[in-house]
Amino acid sequence: MSGNLSVAIVGATGAVGQEFVRLLAERRFPVGRLKLLASRRSAGKTVEFQGRPHTIEELTDDSFQDVELALFSAGASISRKFAPLAAEAGATVVDNSSAFRMTPGIPLVVPEVNPEALEGVELGNGGIIANPNCSTIIMIVPVTPIHRAVRVRRIVVSTYQAASGAGAAAMAELEQQTREVLAGRSPTCEIFRQQYAFNLFSHDSGIGPDGYNTEEMKMVRESHKIWGDSSVAITATCVRVPVMRAHAESINLELEEALDADQARSLLANAHGVSILDDRTGNRFPTPLDASGRDDVFVGRIRADISRSGKNGVHGLDLFVCGDQIRKGAALNAVQIAERLVGDRTRRSARRVEVSLSR
Repeated sequence: MSGNLSVAIVGATGAVGQEFVRLLAERRFPVGRLKLLASRRSAGKTVEFQGRPHTIEELTDDSFQDVELALFSAGASISRKFAPLAAEAGATVVDNSSAFRMTPGIPLVVPEVNPEALEGVELGNGGIIANPNCSTIIMIVPVTPIHRAVRVRRIVVSTYQAASGAGAAAMAELEQQTREVLAGRSPTCEIFRQQYAFNLFSHDSGIGPDGYNTEEMKMVRESHKIWGDSSVAITATCVRVPVMRAHAESINLELEEALDADQARSLLANAHGVSILDDRTGNRFPTPLDASGRDDVFVGRIRADISRSGKNGVHGLDLFVCGDQIRKGAALNAVQIAERLVGDRTRRSARRVEVSLSR
């Protein structure tokens, strides 16, 4: 395998696909050849990468010949059809959809949390890796250091999710609705069935017989798989809010051992992928604008849960977090997975050279 990779982006015209392109350039990912794949209606358009225009190609069954890494962000139905084809052609797939997250044998990875799940995966040798749901990533990055230190027994999380979670078309509709409502006109409701501008509503995913919607259950099941521990009780309430980009979450933790706010702050200050914004005096805490376009998950409102702490041996902690759904919640996490695979490949190559020289 050459030093530079042959990379394909599936869903290159979407919000996450465009972020893939930006991140590969920003982070100087070793791209030798880049294929941009999308639907037939987008084929022929151009996207600039590393100062050169790249023409978008129509996604077909034969799109993955000689591709070593395929980054998917085109929806679950596209992934179910084309990700196995890419893997069979030898590409290592990092899939951003929900298609394979809970499939046994397919790693579900947040690099700051469970990089060991990538053991045995080699770039350009086929296989599928699943990227978790954005809300799960934004929660689990800051909660994991606490879980490792004192063990979390229970999580109660409420999310405040931006339009970016539903893609570029939803972001455009929120902008359009805002203009329409301010002008006194009825809002256009094509992506969502109700007014989004100046409103909020329960997440628009399907609701099961237990009353939980799909988004909420993703947070429960995916967290269990990432941690390899289904004993942690998790309940979630997911809400759409009229914010353009970056999700916020209110997180209440029940802990096995006591952990005060200062101890929690110290743990989080040393955690990779976390930035603290917790100014009580100035009443300044994380906002979606703080997180937009940033790699880290921002954490604030770090405080002991006064309803639980120390009572009957139960300890609690509250956090408020914000993370960029398009970036860390989607594209960045996938690119970080790919970067780890590149690092693993480099280390294996170095070991082979050392063995060869020692003979």
